[in-house]
Amino acid sequence: MKKTDCTAIVIGVSAGGLAALTAVLPNLSDHLDLPILIVQHLSPGSDDFLATHFNKICSLAVKEAEDKEVIANNTIYFAPANYHLMVEQNKTIALSTAEQVQFSRPAIDILFETAAEAYLEGLVGIILTGANSDGTQGIQRIRQLNGFVIAQSPGTAEVDTMPLSAINQAGVDKILDLQEIAPYINQITVKET
Repeated sequence: MKKTDCTAIVIGVSAGGLAALTAVLPNLSDHLDLPILIVQHLSPGSDDFLATHFNKICSLAVKEAEDKEVIANNTIYFAPANYHLMVEQNKTIALSTAEQVQFSRPAIDILFETAAEAYLEGLVGIILTGANSDGTQGIQRIRQLNGFVIAQSPGTAEVDTMPLSAINQAGVDKILDLQEIAPYINQITVKET
């Protein structure tokens, strides 16, 4: 992938997510100049802890996604609890309370599939630790539309089911240890000034 190709990043994570995201998000450059959208599996009654927590420790702005919001660069968006996070063709956010997918709402597959259709070859999808196969179908869609997919090395995942499913069922472009992910993202996305 060439640096100029990447226009957005999506991340899917489940069990073990707080530790995994803590290894990645605070280490991202504040010069990414693109949006990052994240689905972390949450229980329906969860508050905005993730967005609040990461906004304190990241150099990029971090917030909970809002319905109809225009997606901005240099911003990390978390799906709110009990809502699917989707990307519209016009690069705005849509939130939905449609049926659960893979027993989850928010579901990683829904974010990945809608973002793939909006960003096409400019999308980088990242699948991290987790205990089910959510994200695998979304990764297949990203790859069909010429996006780029990174999986956390199963050996560094707290729960390896999700990255293993993605690697074995969908195929990925790159497998990286958790500590390698942020430096790699910075390397492929940060624009030269």
